[in-house]
Amino acid sequence: MADHRSQGFQSGAQSRHAYEEKVSRGAGHGAGRGKAEPGSSYVPSRSAGAEAYTRKRKNRKRKIVVRGVLISLLCVLLAGGGALAMYIGGINNQLTSGLDKNTKELLADSVQYDDPFYMLLLGVDKSQERMESSEYGADESNYRADSIILARIDPKGQQVTLVSLHRDTMTDMSDMGAGTQKLNAAYSLGGPSYMIKCVEKLCGVGISHYAEVDFEQFAGIVDTIGGITVDLPIDIKDDYSGADLTAGEHTLNGDEALALARSRHAYDDYGDGDVFRAANQRMVIAAIVKKVLTLDIATMTNAVSQLAGGVTTDVNISDILGLAVQFKDLDVEHNVYSGMEPTSGYYTNNTWYEKIDEAAWQKMMDRVKEGKPPLDSESEDQTSGLIGTMAGADALTSSGDGSGTGTADTASAGSGSGSGDGNGSLGVEPAYTGSVDVVNSSGVSGAASRASEKLGSAGFSCNESVYSSKETVTKVYYNGDAAKAKAAGVAKTLGVSESNVSENTGAWTTNYDVIVVLCSDHAQ
Repeated sequence: MADHRSQGFQSGAQSRHAYEEKVSRGAGHGAGRGKAEPGSSYVPSRSAGAEAYTRKRKNRKRKIVVRGVLISLLCVLLAGGGALAMYIGGINNQLTSGLDKNTKELLADSVQYDDPFYMLLLGVDKSQERMESSEYGADESNYRADSIILARIDPKGQQVTLVSLHRDTMTDMSDMGAGTQKLNAAYSLGGPSYMIKCVEKLCGVGISHYAEVDFEQFAGIVDTIGGITVDLPIDIKDDYSGADLTAGEHTLNGDEALALARSRHAYDDYGDGDVFRAANQRMVIAAIVKKVLTLDIATMTNAVSQLAGGVTTDVNISDILGLAVQFKDLDVEHNVYSGMEPTSGYYTNNTWYEKIDEAAWQKMMDRVKEGKPPLDSESEDQTSGLIGTMAGADALTSSGDGSGTGTADTASAGSGSGSGDGNGSLGVEPAYTGSVDVVNSSGVSGAASRASEKLGSAGFSCNESVYSSKETVTKVYYNGDAAKAKAAGVAKTLGVSESNVSENTGAWTTNYDVIVVLCSDHAQ
């Protein structure tokens, strides 16, 4: 096949002119929204042997609406089916049974699931061993949250951000008559509702939903979905948690995953064990999400029914399934961001606290609210290179240097690939707006459509094309410096290395801000 770049056309200005005419008229799309430019003409074919350059617009919004309607119909059918209704109702009762009246009232005006929302995730240890201990006793009001994670969930942007909060964070609880306390004490003082209020104040966001996992039931959750696969960079040996794993790839059963999620003493030589434990917990959560999203609706429903006994949440099964469908194309390796509240140790009144670095915390939360990775430089993450990853993936990103898994805001900002300064090797902060010409040069049917759907969810306006070129890896081209940030955003969204992003020198159309030439490496 002739090359779709300038070399592939007849020569010089003539080849460029032929390509521009094909783009202008053949696609029927111009800059921005894909409209044909006035006065343009179209040459339906070029040099012999080249495939036709065909285009078709997709109404992404309509697809989303139709999908939403189908999900709603499914829920209605499930709810109206007699025995099925009882089955679904039973699951919902289990899921919400642990919520007290105050928590239900606090979350009653929760936002819908279309726009980004915040959810508080708690891990609480209610094991028999703890119930029998003299420190806690059998009274559940004495339990404290061992794992505290603020999750930002963006269905349209196909992004999830997980921010761990240090359980020892110094917190003013004078409104409960308790003075200064550690953050995890909020659960024992006022239950889930008070914990939600404390986290809202700490993070400066409104929390819409809540989920609590009993660590005693955690192992069963992992076993129910068939285990999770992780890749560990170092040996994990922790006699306290029971973790005994060598470096390398492992498929973990429930007990092994729980031991890893509890492990902190394995990192005593590297720094604050709680920070490393929290990072592993975020990684395990991401691995669970990745596994769950591979299940079909029927299997997922059955899984939720089995998990209900170990999870307490205000989200019902219909909404869980709806969100799962919305996130079915989530790129867990690149669009799940991860980070931890910046603190420093502080000892006072015979008690050890973690005191927030206010400036760094404000900066982190500003990034999170904007849908960016929590950190803007991988060097800020002390766990980098020491925490496991989901098998086949790079580390979850917490920063913006693009050197992590490529998970944009997950853990390391950048584009999800490449390396360089705090804004990625292109030296710019990725932008998620503008027009994109998605050219399917992979030979795989539907590749452009799938890429366009991801880009559309991120905020781009896309046009689809089919064209054969000699490219062997996916490339991203931008038209002018003003479009460089948009190209970085496109690369991050699709997981393309920034080393494969460059300025268009005239080989491709100038009718769009960015051109993506899809090859087999990004065709799925």
